[in-house]
Amino acid sequence: MSSVQLSGAGVATVAFNNTGLRPSQASAVRVCSSRRSSRSLVVRAATVVTPKYTSLKPLGDRVLVKLSAAEEKTIGGILLPSSAQSKPQGGEIVAVGGGRTIGDKKVEVSIPTGSQVVYSKYAGTEVEYNNSKHLIMKEDDIIGILESDDVKDMKPLNDRILIKVAEASDKTEAGLILTETTKEKPSIGTVVAVGPGSLDEEGKRQPLPVSPGSTVLYSKYSGGEFKGADGTNYIVLRVSDVMAELS
Repeated sequence: MSSVQLSGAGVATVAFNNTGLRPSQASAVRVCSSRRSSRSLVVRAATVVTPKYTSLKPLGDRVLVKLSAAEEKTIGGILLPSSAQSKPQGGEIVAVGGGRTIGDKKVEVSIPTGSQVVYSKYAGTEVEYNNSKHLIMKEDDIIGILESDDVKDMKPLNDRILIKVAEASDKTEAGLILTETTKEKPSIGTVVAVGPGSLDEEGKRQPLPVSPGSTVLYSKYSGGEFKGADGTNYIVLRVSDVMAELS
């Protein structure tokens, strides 16, 4: 066990286990205030913000997202243990930073508080605040804004586009019926919605070269996949992952 100790009033002592931390272990990183040793803070999966802090304000182009609850049951009603519950990729924007400066222009965060959003799978830093789990992340890590409970109504952000994936073939050329696991993953789809474009060096939005209704060919293993309420497959990716427009 090695430790790093800093002297001075109110400076914390942090100890790290050289063998690494695992969720199943009871060991944790313990931060003890030299000023209030009786109110120690134990950090496990997330950084815990103690009750004495009444607000959490993101800086720059960062946003604070309150996470949606993980699915506790499968579609068939099977109760899932916590280890098997799917990690949510959605939540509510509860606070935003003051924006960033590009060139001589101040660019505000474009996502209003209260918006229901979808974010990149491994984005952000998890914190526990007001007894709820949150993520602090860059605005660019937000994939899109959900305007309904169905992904087909998602509003992509920045240079991202929402694509309805073409259905995979059920048969080979020889007529052999394919199972779901053996169907070839398609890389063609129809553009459903496009974002406003990325910002250039002057802070201006650059329109995207594709528009809703276009049929496109995209990189096979790019983007984030989602399933609509009716079972339709969608993918959200950056326009740079689109290789060609088909007609």
